[in-house]
Amino acid sequence: MTRRLKAMGVKKYQDGFSVRIHPETLEIPKGWKKPALVFVNSMSDLFHADVPTDFIQKVFNVMNDCPHLTFQVLTKRAARLADVASELKWSKNIWMGVSVEDEKVTDRIESLKQVPAAVRFLSCEPLIGSVGKLKLRGIDWVIVGGESGASPRPMNQDWVDEIFKQCERVDVPFFFKQWGGRNKKTAGREYLGAFHNALPTAKKRRPRKPTSSFV
Repeated sequence: MTRRLKAMGVKKYQDGFSVRIHPETLEIPKGWKKPALVFVNSMSDLFHADVPTDFIQKVFNVMNDCPHLTFQVLTKRAARLADVASELKWSKNIWMGVSVEDEKVTDRIESLKQVPAAVRFLSCEPLIGSVGKLKLRGIDWVIVGGESGASPRPMNQDWVDEIFKQCERVDVPFFFKQWGGRNKKTAGREYLGAFHNALPTAKKRRPRKPTSSFV
């Protein structure tokens, strides 16, 4: 997608995969008057090491100033998220999540739990392996989906089943996004004969004390 946008001459993508910030666009959400769910940084990661903390704070200030919008933020840089969380204002319209593609990265969940977001969620997409036993206490929502595109890695239903059963056991809302594949529309998003569209309920939160595994 980045290469395509660069070839099309889109200004933001002329530096390819290099991290760039665009402060001139920060005020745009303030012009959106209708309530909406906004996915922040769909083509990047707000908590990348090269994104200055003061810029992250500016992004959060905009989200704080737009209570009629719900902002969904997703990161793979969970350790950085936990490090700077206390320097950010967590208004109740900010949903914070981490990517958990397989069991190798479940440590990100503990970092997420340090964050006082009203909604903390896991994005198991693309799900490329078993996640094993998840520590879902303190997690408000789980999204699961398969990889799509030209050369997608397959998603085993057993991996989905183990997540679904764990969510059911502790009453965590489960959202099944897609099976994925080369033609995701054909594969669809029906799971166990139904569509799973559960959404989270926002909660007031205080940051947990750091755990020994995190420290």
